[in-house]
Amino acid sequence: MSDGDSEANGPEGAPVEHRSPERVREVYDRIAAHFAETRHHAWPESGEFLDGRSGAVGLDVGCGNGRNAELLAERVDRALGLDASRGLLGETRSRAGETVELVQGDASHLPVTADTVDIALYIATLHHLPDRETRRGSLGELARVLAPGGRGLVSAWSTAHERFEADPDDSVGFDTTVDWTLPSGETVPRFYHIYAPAEFEADLAASPLTVEATWLASGNCYARVRGE
Repeated sequence: MSDGDSEANGPEGAPVEHRSPERVREVYDRIAAHFAETRHHAWPESGEFLDGRSGAVGLDVGCGNGRNAELLAERVDRALGLDASRGLLGETRSRAGETVELVQGDASHLPVTADTVDIALYIATLHHLPDRETRRGSLGELARVLAPGGRGLVSAWSTAHERFEADPDDSVGFDTTVDWTLPSGETVPRFYHIYAPAEFEADLAASPLTVEATWLASGNCYARVRGE
């Protein structure tokens, strides 16, 4: 996620109160309308991943305002957009209409039947989960729901991003907050775990996912994966 109007704190950590799923949900409910106004286009990497793919069921984990889910819906018979924020789900409904089925839920416990998802997007959401155990568990959940032959695209912010004064060669990333600036000038801190590329790969390797490729693009870690 590239938030050009936001400011990031350094690798000194983030206050504990910003890490909880409840707090993250509250923050995105609060900024949902402005977020949607500033996020019009699907991520290019999502479009590249979806190109030539099709399936029965698609899942966008952390669908935000629906910009990627809208594209996913063109490739599958049934598209599911999952987000913890009811406000963002409302923005997805406004954007994608009835082409995307909305599910309010937590990325660490996907309310989706096992072995049913042919195409999954998990874009710029993993880094909002509070700790490493939860993030690895969430990757396991993605593996659980992917159907045989299914594929997923996972991304997270990386220490390689130019806004962070961190060594991208370090094996471990850091926790921080990134401020969202509302039109009023008020800033709302959002919790992030900024992944070191080696750490991203290690978390994927520790999950049941099979990793087909990993790469860096625009300061983000990416992985193309399949299920167990």
